[in-house]
Amino acid sequence: MRPPESVTEQEKAASMAAYGDTGSMAAYEYDHFVPLELGGATNDPRNLWPEPGASPNPKDAVEDSLREAVCNRQISLARAQREIVRNWTVDASPRPTRRSHGPAVIPKCTVTASYSDRYHDYDVYVHSNQPDRTVTVSDADGHSDTWHTDDAGFADVYFRAGGFAPGRRVTARVGTATCSTTL
Repeated sequence: MRPPESVTEQEKAASMAAYGDTGSMAAYEYDHFVPLELGGATNDPRNLWPEPGASPNPKDAVEDSLREAVCNRQISLARAQREIVRNWTVDASPRPTRRSHGPAVIPKCTVTASYSDRYHDYDVYVHSNQPDRTVTVSDADGHSDTWHTDDAGFADVYFRAGGFAPGRRVTARVGTATCSTTL
């Protein structure tokens, strides 16, 4: 699903300039920060970066280990995504996700949104009291995008509403909580 090198080399040069990297382009791999095997966005420039070193590299082993831990249900997908973002150079030893057996928590969430002229989508910011959960943002026109809450219950969902759509209502679902806002 990767775009051709004729496209990615131009993007790689622009990313290197944005990061202030002045070395040879050959010394970098244009890679997904959150890898595709962990649900990373395929062609979103916010998920592509000039990774130092040739391919294969140490990050590849971390990616594979985290994918295996997710597939073996040792950690959640959201946790694996956080681990790779937090420190992509160290293999986070798979540990079972801890579950609380305390009092029941009433699921709740809040949501706000802002349009990104640069990416032609909305950043939909969701906060809930439900960490490590899937967040789905949708509208009545059938647009839908998904991400995961972090340890604190926050998520930034890149919502493609078919362009600039002020006034359109969107709904976020986090576990069993639902909240909405107007774009």
